[in-house]
This record gives sequence, C-alpha cells and structure tokens, in this order.
Amino acid sequence: MGTRNLASPAVPLPQPVAGALARNETLASIAARMTESQNRLATIVGGLPPGLAREIRSGPIDDEGWTLLVSNAAVAAKLRHLLPHLQEALISEGWRDLPIRVHVRAR
Repeated sequence: MGTRNLASPAVPLPQPVAGALARNETLASIAARMTESQNRLATIVGGLPPGLAREIRSGPIDDEGWTLLVSNAAVAAKLRHLLPHLQEALISEGWRDLPIRVHVRAR
C-alpha cells in the first residue's frame, strides 16, 4: 500500500498572517493604521500619570482623527483635560496633526 497525499489542491496552504496582510491592500491599510495607533499611544504614555496610562487603549485611527479608548468616564474627563499637551507631544515627535477622540469602552 502506498501513502496517499491528503492535501487537496483546492485548499490553499496556510500562510503567515503578516504575508496575507501585505498582499491584500485593504488588510495592509488596516494593519498600518493599527500600528500607527499603537505607536501614537506609546508616544504619549510617558507623559501620562502612571495610574491613568493603565486605563487607556489605542483605538481606531482614520483621516478624521484618532480614538483613545478609556475604562470609565472619570478617566475620559482627565484625559480630555490633557489633550492639548498630548497633541503637542505627538506633533513634536513628528506625527501628523489629527484630532484626538476619547471614548469610554463598553463593559
């Protein structure tokens, strides 16, 4: 008895996610925006009070602005107070000037 090849030619082989993202224009754009959002957050975290920084996550970014997701309304209020300072920090690090939106995450 010979061995049978169980792989079907109609089923594509698995690919690394990064490769699949790079080959699809829409997915590549989404991945680039996610990376930009995370890098922007990394830029501002150093200027935030330690307790506040733990409560913030990077959110969507588009041509209209960048969203920061926060855990509760108190954090949102404090963060909104700091927005001018955060905007200055981002611009000084070379990020394009985008409005920052603050949204409370749903639980």
